Amino acid sequence: MYDLITYGRSSIDLYSNNIGAPFTEIKEFGAFVGGSPLNIAVGARRLGLNSALLSAVGEDQVGEFLLAFLQKEGVETKFIPKKKGARTSAVVLGIQPPDNFPLVYYRDNCADSKVNIDDVIAANIGNCRIFEISVTALNIEPTRSAAFFAAEEANRKHVPIIADLDFRADQWHDPRAFGVTTRAFLPYCKFALGTEEEILATMLKDPEQIKIKNQQISAPEIRGNVDSAIKEIMALGLEALIVKRGAKGSSVFLKNGEVIDVPGFPVEVVNVLGAGDAFAGGFIFGYLNGWDWYKSCRMGNACGAILVTKHGCANFNPTYDEVMTFVESKGGF
Repeated sequence: MYDLITYGRSSIDLYSNNIGAPFTEIKEFGAFVGGSPLNIAVGARRLGLNSALLSAVGEDQVGEFLLAFLQKEGVETKFIPKKKGARTSAVVLGIQPPDNFPLVYYRDNCADSKVNIDDVIAANIGNCRIFEISVTALNIEPTRSAAFFAAEEANRKHVPIIADLDFRADQWHDPRAFGVTTRAFLPYCKFALGTEEEILATMLKDPEQIKIKNQQISAPEIRGNVDSAIKEIMALGLEALIVKRGAKGSSVFLKNGEVIDVPGFPVEVVNVLGAGDAFAGGFIFGYLNGWDWYKSCRMGNACGAILVTKHGCANFNPTYDEVMTFVESKGGF
């Protein structure tokens, strides 16, 4: 029995080693691993959970790079098939603190989009305590059908699903398609988590609501009423919606109408990319250990705060002892 199975994208992440340099002036990159579900599986594992990743890699050296890292971390990799003719995904990232972190995805013919229903059957979704899925996995076939099949299996076997809204507009043929598909998927889920931007994108219907700057459509400006969008999402049947608010912390919106605001931990930011995934790993750890909403989110906030002081994503997720030391230094939960 696994504590957690995560489902979706996995990649090699090439992070700029020239922190502060404009993208056009980057001289060298560090090679790390990434992809939201991979990051969450690693983060949860470092905290002590038994985690597995359901994804795919190509028959290439980049795939071997990912698998070697995961195996060293103790994340289960037997649900990561190698897809013939496909390539392991890649992401190139710049780091310009405090608020500019440009990234470019290389996901044409990527292996993790080839995950199919047979791969889900092989993973035996019923053999975990919680199933986490990145909504980016719904953007294309066959991974979309496989995701819905996985959700059906999880519901049938009474495994709670947590959906990471994970909005990456350039991974969809139309940003509104993200909302349509996500709204169809959320009724299968017990929990969802996302930023305010991702919550607005989930309810995006009017093209006038979205403005794309310089084709950086992974980070669009979306206009709308966040409170209204939260109510609409909750009406889809979630037990809880967890809103990640960056330096402000996080908030939990419950089915009964209660809202729990959880403060963050002030730190000096180096790189925000992956912080939300670190939060998810910490939150899931707390939830599976029977912690209340406040303490679980506080744990997530601490993991995210530690990560933003680091260079990359999964490679820098904190261990349980590191988080506890950090929290104690900040006055405790």
